[in-house]
Amino acid sequence: MHPTNRRVQDAVEAAGITPRMVWLDEHARTAALAAEQIGCEVAAIANSLVFDCDGEPLLVMASGAARVDTDLLARTLGATRVERAGPDFVRSATGMAIGGVAPAGHPSRLRALVDTDLAAFEEVWAAGGTPDTVMALTFEELVRLTGGTPTAVR
Repeated sequence: MHPTNRRVQDAVEAAGITPRMVWLDEHARTAALAAEQIGCEVAAIANSLVFDCDGEPLLVMASGAARVDTDLLARTLGATRVERAGPDFVRSATGMAIGGVAPAGHPSRLRALVDTDLAAFEEVWAAGGTPDTVMALTFEELVRLTGGTPTAVR
């Protein structure tokens, strides 16, 4: 097991959740590629998106079918600026590369929002820390794992 996957799995277990990691046949750097390999709807993919929120990292767990409205997030959070973070910012905040960012297992807990659209699914799929791993979670487990606030993101 890759050290990043181990770190994610340890964080999942520490949250009191039984890890349900799946190793994919191919890298799934997009929600559509992940959904195709898993056999689920794109909307059931919980994308781990990192934003620069007034200079601080913000993790948004967004449905794979959602286009996040950064202006809405800024208003919701009372922030001056919310922008998509670049690769270096993401790696610094999460210890993971874009395309494999998990909802947990970061160097420190990130402020997090969880897309309320994901609550419509019995099971959602999030990255497991590398582009070839995913994990199944319920919406409630995702909220608990991230410590996130359920929020409309679009």
